[in-house]
Amino acid sequence: MALEIAERNYAEPEIILLGIKENGTVIAQKIAAELKTVFKGSIAVFDVYIDKKQPVDITITPAADFNGKTVILVDDVANSGRTMLYALKPLLNQHPKKIQTLALVERTHKTFPVDVDYVGLSVSTTPDEHIYVDVKNGEVTGVRMVGED
Repeated sequence: MALEIAERNYAEPEIILLGIKENGTVIAQKIAAELKTVFKGSIAVFDVYIDKKQPVDITITPAADFNGKTVILVDDVANSGRTMLYALKPLLNQHPKKIQTLALVERTHKTFPVDVDYVGLSVSTTPDEHIYVDVKNGEVTGVRMVGED
């Protein structure tokens, strides 16, 4: 995924990865480490704090200017597209040059109009199944699918 990011953004002087806490941040840090080996520009990782059940207040830390920058929003799973859609809210007050999205796992039943630009794994599911990425000590330890009965 890092190589694909570097290829699609080769002329950019900087790439900003916005990791949706918690798992998205871990994935953003892993992508940044790999990007450093193939991308000549600078790379920065920021945290996006969002209550996924009530996504009203979204905070990006540390505060930064994203005007004219290439920003990649990173999450662990694109289930419905809702989290990514709301996480874009703070960027609407600025004017990034590009906004791209990345998900380690993409699910096929989105209910919000968010397309994922970089996908590690695309999984066909039923509407009642959900994908979860397990993270422990800053490492992705597994991916599991859970169905509702």
